[in-house]
Parts: sequence; C-alpha cells; structure tokens
Amino acid sequence: MADGNRNHGRDRRGGEEEEIDGEMWANFSGTFRKVQTVLDRNRSLIQQVNDNHQSRIPDNMAKNVPLIQEINHNISTVSSLYSDLSSNFVSSYHHRNGKDADGRRDGGNKA
Repeated sequence: MADGNRNHGRDRRGGEEEEIDGEMWANFSGTFRKVQTVLDRNRSLIQQVNDNHQSRIPDNMAKNVPLIQEINHNISTVSSLYSDLSSNFVSSYHHRNGKDADGRRDGGNKA
C-alpha cells in the first residue's frame, strides 16, 4: 500500500509523460534514420570518388567535383540534423521537468 501512495502523484501525469516520451523517441528515431540515410549516401559517393580518382581518366576525375560538393552538402545536412536533435532533446527535457527553454521554472514572472 505504501507504494501506491508514493507513486500517486506520478500516476496522474503518467499518461502525459508517456505520450511525451513516445513523441520524443519517435522524433529521435526518425532523425537517426535520416542521418543514417545521408551517411549511407556519402559512403556511396566516397566510393565513386575513389573509383574515379583511381581510374586516372580525366572525364572521371572531372565527375568528382559535383560528387564532392554533394558530400559536403550532406555533411552540412547531418550537422543540421544533429543540431536540431540536440535542441529538441533540451526542449523535451525542460518541458518534462517544468522548465522553460532557459532552464527556469515555468509559471510566473521571468523578470
């Protein structure tokens, strides 16, 4: 019986917390899938660049310029995805703990 009383406050918000947790993990999972897709694409592009370079054929080596540009763009994309993921994590953490984006308790004047 003591356990029931101790968890009573948490049980009332349990559904809301589980919903937030589910959304948070779905967001993380989706972002990691996007990152993995971009990294897999870069792996393929890097292999193409290496093959073109090793061939020493001028036309193939010229094809490397747009491939390398795409690799660089993809790296920026991965960086942006991780930055968004980090921001979302911090926001979720603060929301769950009743804090605003600056880490202050919600509710009341912020002056």
